[in-house]
Amino acid sequence: MKQDNITRDAASQLIFTNHVAQVLDGLVEKIEPVSVHVLVDANTASFVLPRLQAESKVISNASVIETGGAGDMHKNLSTLSGIWQRLSDDGATRRSLLINLGGGVITDMGAFAAATFKRGMPFVNIPTTLLGAVDASVGGKTGINFNSLKNEVGLFADAELVIISTTFFRTLNSQELLSGYAEMLKHAMLTSQEMTDRLLRYDVTAYEPESLLKLLQENVNVKCAYVNEDPTDCGKRQSLNLGHTFGHAFEELALERKSPLSHGYAVAFGMVCALVLSHMKEGFPSDRLHTYANYVRHHYGVFAIRCNDYDGLLQFMAHDKKNNTSDALTFTLLKKEGEPVTGVKVAPEDVKPALDIYCDLLM
Repeated sequence: MKQDNITRDAASQLIFTNHVAQVLDGLVEKIEPVSVHVLVDANTASFVLPRLQAESKVISNASVIETGGAGDMHKNLSTLSGIWQRLSDDGATRRSLLINLGGGVITDMGAFAAATFKRGMPFVNIPTTLLGAVDASVGGKTGINFNSLKNEVGLFADAELVIISTTFFRTLNSQELLSGYAEMLKHAMLTSQEMTDRLLRYDVTAYEPESLLKLLQENVNVKCAYVNEDPTDCGKRQSLNLGHTFGHAFEELALERKSPLSHGYAVAFGMVCALVLSHMKEGFPSDRLHTYANYVRHHYGVFAIRCNDYDGLLQFMAHDKKNNTSDALTFTLLKKEGEPVTGVKVAPEDVKPALDIYCDLLM
């Protein structure tokens, strides 16, 4: 059997493998929890859970907690309360184990539930989407949406183990693969032009599990390097916010329109805006901006905005967790690929031209 690749992200162990059941059963045998509970949504309950129940002794004997619907609109206090209720009803203790089997919503929310139930129980993340694997399951951030704001309530908590595999991605459609790929492109931009160009040439929608697993490990290790240096997101780790101040605002506007936008697509569009602002404020090369914008327009389309949306978007940005002043917005920008600049303060009136150019580039 091929040797699994192991790396470390803060206090969490990450294993990159397509032998998920074997790795999981081995871990649980070592930690000997008094009970095991597996959290799933409607999608993973149908497409992933039965397979793991057939392959894993741990999963086949676990108590299953299903959140019901899937998607970001379910990442809320009501769903979280339901998870706590089921853990309590099933007799979970601080020596129990919660396995979060799903995309970013499940790993974010399940990790928060485990970290707060009885003041903390151990948990394992098994992301089943590319976006979950490259983003939400790694780095120790947990939380839920609250008051129509993204990830407004949460805390830092490390998983006992994160098992990252591409074997589950065969159930994902092209849009779901591209959603995760946007975060991979962000990590590449933070690293080098060479890595960015390599990912721009790769066809993630072709779904080749072994080549994608190799790319994914390289990519997640970029995030791990930032997390290990700055676990609580007070300094260098804020580089990972590239595109997210705009992206979160796009997500919130989409929710307000009652037409949700996936996080990855929002980040893809948000990075166009961030690169525009980078060009305006930091001299990011215009040819590289156009290269990325063309890629986004071809693969992701456009999130359409109008001038009368600008004030609402600025209000959403002001509520972003990274912003703590009323007279300026805070962004992560790039001087060039591989040279991020964090904590850039920009007056709201200077953000509107970036939104204008975003519209010109994509619409």
